[in-house]
Amino acid sequence: MLGLGLIVLFFTNISFGSITIPFKEVYNSLTGGQATKSTWEYIIINYRLPKAITAILVGMGLSISGLLMQTLFRNPLAGPDVLGLSSGASLGVAFMILGASVLPSFLSTVLLSTYGLVLAATLGSSIVLLAVLLVSQRLRDTMAILIVGLMFGSFTSAIVGVLTYFSSAEQLQKFTFWSMGNLGNLSWSSIQILSICVGLGLLLSAFSIKPLNALLLGENYAKSMGLNFKRSRLIILFATSILAGSITAFAGPIAFVGLAVPHIAKLIFQTSNHSVLYWSTLLLGAAIMLVCDVISQMPGMEITLPINAITSLFGAPVVIWLLVRKRKMME
Repeated sequence: MLGLGLIVLFFTNISFGSITIPFKEVYNSLTGGQATKSTWEYIIINYRLPKAITAILVGMGLSISGLLMQTLFRNPLAGPDVLGLSSGASLGVAFMILGASVLPSFLSTVLLSTYGLVLAATLGSSIVLLAVLLVSQRLRDTMAILIVGLMFGSFTSAIVGVLTYFSSAEQLQKFTFWSMGNLGNLSWSSIQILSICVGLGLLLSAFSIKPLNALLLGENYAKSMGLNFKRSRLIILFATSILAGSITAFAGPIAFVGLAVPHIAKLIFQTSNHSVLYWSTLLLGAAIMLVCDVISQMPGMEITLPINAITSLFGAPVVIWLLVRKRKMME
């Protein structure tokens, strides 16, 4: 059912926008035929199809990384940005955008291009990843790693704050637009790179299903079951880092998807078995991201809302519900 629903939402996402294209025309265009109007064909292949594929990759990657973090840290409010990767990517982009004024004009033009910003975000998240992985080798306590990740996030956010204070209005506007997230600016070559990164992260996550089930009852139980906890934790952290880091680099920081979707999957399927949760979270994440993208396009209008605003409007009520539910369970 989830797979069928995802296919319907995929076609709906491509069909809706400032110009509504009939489902039949979308189907013909994607199955080797041609749309009735050449403009429809151009819009589908060059704009809406790449954006729909990006939405699926982003939804899958963030949702699975959220599931990994919540199980590893045994914290229902943990998300893919818990290791400070999104903040690291933001720091890299902030250095590029807000510090471009001190560079020669030809160099700043190159660095402020799409690939320059992606490179900056990748380097920023990779540096934070390396720091977290080095710390994880020395710390046995998983919760300590969580705190370290949050501290890295706070540290990088503070540097971004200092940079924004000394930046011009034009630089601030450019950085603000990036921080709102965008699914529609990727070329086919960028989508290929993102697909490889997300595919690798999802593959590592799939190999971690059994360790994740063992971790449900805590580290000591997992070790008693013969689990190599240190290696499994490293693989889970690395998978999360690849997923969250690459997605933030290409699409910008996108909030709440990784936090909310795993809980929706648990609520629908009423299970904690990761053999079920992995696939349900994967498909639900892609479906919800497609829905958010359709809403952001404002069908029939030329206005496109920031995707981060839509995911936050969707995710915030879920987080509030989790906090209320947790409070009631404690009483």
